[in-house]
Amino acid sequence: MRRLLVGLLAVTTLALAAACDPKDSTAGGQPDFVAAPTDQPIPAPASSAPAPSVAPSPSVAPSPTKKPTSSPTPAGCPQGEYQKAVEQALVTLGGYGKLTVDGKQSATDCTAIKKFQKRFDIRPASGKAGPLTRSVAQRLINSKPSRCGAGSALTACIDLTNQTTWIMSGGKVVYGPTVTRTGMAGFTTPTGSYTIHDRQTKNWSTDWDVWLPLWQRIVEGKGFHTTTTYIHNTSIGSHGCVNLLPADSQKYWNTLKSGTAVKIFGRRPGT
Repeated sequence: MRRLLVGLLAVTTLALAAACDPKDSTAGGQPDFVAAPTDQPIPAPASSAPAPSVAPSPSVAPSPTKKPTSSPTPAGCPQGEYQKAVEQALVTLGGYGKLTVDGKQSATDCTAIKKFQKRFDIRPASGKAGPLTRSVAQRLINSKPSRCGAGSALTACIDLTNQTTWIMSGGKVVYGPTVTRTGMAGFTTPTGSYTIHDRQTKNWSTDWDVWLPLWQRIVEGKGFHTTTTYIHNTSIGSHGCVNLLPADSQKYWNTLKSGTAVKIFGRRPGT
């Protein structure tokens, strides 16, 4: 009987010890506790180490705006189709201001071109390097004092080919060259050597019913006078006279005298 009671006590003790194990070896090794599902993330375990501090990003100062190195093209002063040719011509002629020969319009180029256009009454004086501006500049460059054969005496030279004129004294150019307009087809200005005579501040042309300001006769009914029409209108020309811009006509009147030599050479295109 005593042995029976001891055996029963041992079995009971083993059963109670198996009930405390978190794993059930008889259920395929799976846990007997399953946590309820959740949409929240599982928080990470707290750490006793302090979080590293993050240094603020340094502020970057904006870079200054770079100013253009060249003068801007002014409004209303477009680049012309002969920009570089006119720039080079005005540099060659000199006296019209600073230009950069690069074929690109700038404020300084525009100012110089306008000055040239105003000097020779090229309309409009917009600063655009167009065909007339190029033509006038090239005609002035092509005018060679040596072709006049003036010698040392005061002489007015008229280049029919380039439609230009200038005054020489002592073998040097003392005024010009400047533009002129001579006789058109059927009324050509004759070539040769002449002298000034019959000077009048205003001469009435009975042939053409028009006043001729600052008249200085050269040969027959042909002479210097202030133009009465747009001098660059070459389709009409003159009737053999040598037309001058107002400022040039005044200079010729003040410089030339009765008996001053006049040399006319070349041939006007189209005559």
